[in-house]
Amino acid sequence: MKGKNYRRLAIVTTLLLLSTIIARAQHERFVFTTAWMAQAQFAGYYVAYERGFYKEAGLDVDIQHPTLTSSALTRLKSQQCHAAMFSLLSAMDFISQGFPLVNIFQESMNSSNMLISRWDTNPLKMKGKKVAIFNSDPNYLTFIMDRREGTHYKWVRFTSGINLFLSGAVDATMVVSYNEYYQLLQSGFKFTDESIYRFSDHDYNIQEMGVYVKRDYFEKHRTACQNFAKASRRGWEWAAAHPKEALDIVMKYVRKYHSPTNRHMQKLMLEECLRLQINKDSGKREFRVREDMVEKASQMMTESGLIARPVTYQEIMGL
Repeated sequence: MKGKNYRRLAIVTTLLLLSTIIARAQHERFVFTTAWMAQAQFAGYYVAYERGFYKEAGLDVDIQHPTLTSSALTRLKSQQCHAAMFSLLSAMDFISQGFPLVNIFQESMNSSNMLISRWDTNPLKMKGKKVAIFNSDPNYLTFIMDRREGTHYKWVRFTSGINLFLSGAVDATMVVSYNEYYQLLQSGFKFTDESIYRFSDHDYNIQEMGVYVKRDYFEKHRTACQNFAKASRRGWEWAAAHPKEALDIVMKYVRKYHSPTNRHMQKLMLEECLRLQINKDSGKREFRVREDMVEKASQMMTESGLIARPVTYQEIMGL
């Protein structure tokens, strides 16, 4: 009797194992690298994974995060991932250098860049002053603005955080509205509207983060790319409709990857990232690359000497 039970158990176990293998085989593997460490900036992708949207789209998605020694670009070039996050301007730079990329999902519709001065002064009036900029980011818009406005800043690079600015080592600092800006507020630093220069409020509003794949991968896996985009959009729309639950999911990843942050900071980040997704013209989340912004960005980058040739909307969209 016991022998029959053992055989039945073995058969059931084997069948369950086979069903799992078959289920996995039916889902196409898709490795995706975010732009930075685990945080609310990627809430929609976490949601899409945890809610099963990627599985429903026929994808076995593996969400990875870059490190200081292994960037998203390095991982994509070395085929450690199928897709990675870049700003629109970064993607244009890579394409102009002969590394063809295709945008498969556009998250941001607005620039998050901000320039903040220490001295309650309009940053554009602080010509020749020391300005802190991110060492890990090309800072395209900052360089473009500096050249067009004639501010001639002295650049001081930093990896992350706000300590360089708070210590008084620089006169102004670049921040993004969903991260370091809130860190400054939480630190108790006092500043007025006069000392804040929001790029999105001026002639530098270029949409930022999107998901890109290599062109040859796109041409061979168009369906997978389309399915990833649809599921990711579902994830972000669900996060916008259920911010508290989405924040719970974000904190799961924050704890898993030991990101140095807290729930309050992530709540602010999520709210701001959701705000940046709204197209100012339509008032809606559109999740698309704007052709007019590509043309504007290409012109700005070319005129500033940051790219050797113009990059077209058709190139970025793989048309």
